[in-house]
Amino acid sequence: MSMLGSLGENLTNTMKKLAGMSVIDKKVVKEVVKDIQRALIQSDVNIQLVLKLSKTIENRALNEEPPKGITPREHVITIIYEEMVNLLGSEAKELEINKKPFKILFLGLQGSGKTTTIGKLCKYLQRKGFSPAVVCTDTWRPAAYEQLKQLTEEMQIQLYGDPENKDALDLAEKGLKQFKNQKIIIFDTAGRHKNEDDLIEEMNKLDKIIEPDESILVIDGTIGQQAGEQAKAFSQATDIGSIIISKLDGTAKGGGALSAVAETGAPIKFIGTGERIDEFEAFDPERFISRLLGMGDIRSLIEKAEEVIDEDKATKTMNNMLSGKFTLEDMKNQFEMMNSMGPMQQVMNMIPGLGAKVPKEASQMTEDKINSFKIIMYSMTDEEMKNPKIIKHSRITRIARGSGVDENDVKELLKYYNNTKKAMKGIGRRGMGGGAMNRLVGQFMK
Repeated sequence: MSMLGSLGENLTNTMKKLAGMSVIDKKVVKEVVKDIQRALIQSDVNIQLVLKLSKTIENRALNEEPPKGITPREHVITIIYEEMVNLLGSEAKELEINKKPFKILFLGLQGSGKTTTIGKLCKYLQRKGFSPAVVCTDTWRPAAYEQLKQLTEEMQIQLYGDPENKDALDLAEKGLKQFKNQKIIIFDTAGRHKNEDDLIEEMNKLDKIIEPDESILVIDGTIGQQAGEQAKAFSQATDIGSIIISKLDGTAKGGGALSAVAETGAPIKFIGTGERIDEFEAFDPERFISRLLGMGDIRSLIEKAEEVIDEDKATKTMNNMLSGKFTLEDMKNQFEMMNSMGPMQQVMNMIPGLGAKVPKEASQMTEDKINSFKIIMYSMTDEEMKNPKIIKHSRITRIARGSGVDENDVKELLKYYNNTKKAMKGIGRRGMGGGAMNRLVGQFMK
């Protein structure tokens, strides 16, 4: 499923329809605008906001002259992209770690995914070269400390907490003292019920003790427009603030949550895009919208690839993926990237025009299946990896014996490879909208 589920699918289909139009007239523009309206309203985006956005898109599309060298179709696509980006706040806000210790206070209503999100931020920070420590001040939820302990132990991150101590303020003070020499300290707090007064009261007490450099509110993306009210209450209570929106994977209301928070002016700095610990990313409206509209996000894909394999290999693999010169060797590199980058569909959604064309079996790949395929490929010769066409019956038999699998498993791998190569062939940088897509991808690659 694409990001934000049906919203991404509906918007991508709208852009494909627009890209296929030979004539762009008033009727076409109005039809496209209605499609966008319908998709956004179904995703729980505020109706007044949708009407304002669609009116702006329609006015610009009908009244602006396309710049020299850009077709009317490309101009309309670019207008939609620009106005959708503006809907979500237009520019990325980074987490600036500029002192030691840098103290982060996590807040959130009960069930928002706060503790899990702390684990995801720790993983993200580790990839950036930091080694954060975590303090558990959640004295209300019985399993809070145990959950944090499990998350932090897996990543070898230091944790301070005491399940027997029911004084959150005392825990905060002791945690501060224990980790005073750490570069980053993250404080988990108790989730509240939907009572802003309780949330703000506890936040203010902890705020005075911890004196955080960054207070982060975690908001559940499935609550839609209500996310704006939570963000507003939070931003009014403190000058230091940023938002992480969790549970955006496939949710029907994710568009409502993102747009509602963006409208409050509170900066969205991260989003949770799935259940895995690494399905978490810095929020960049330009990248996000480009993927939502089916334009892909080459820059994010290259960055993720370079985090898990060396730069030369990442660049070569991505170039081969985009150009259609795709070998089993490239697919093995791709599998290595996927182990750390997330599910196949999520990775492919970053490539312009490719997400919707990924074979069904590719989008459902599991880690076990990937590892099984990798074992089979280890039994292949260099020549076979570079030129899979030569793998006929006798070679299949040898490869199956060498890897300890059935011949049908080898055939399944080859079928998967051929389907994936076919899906990728010819996509390249063309994306789905010709010149406009090339220019957008070009900006990402700078």
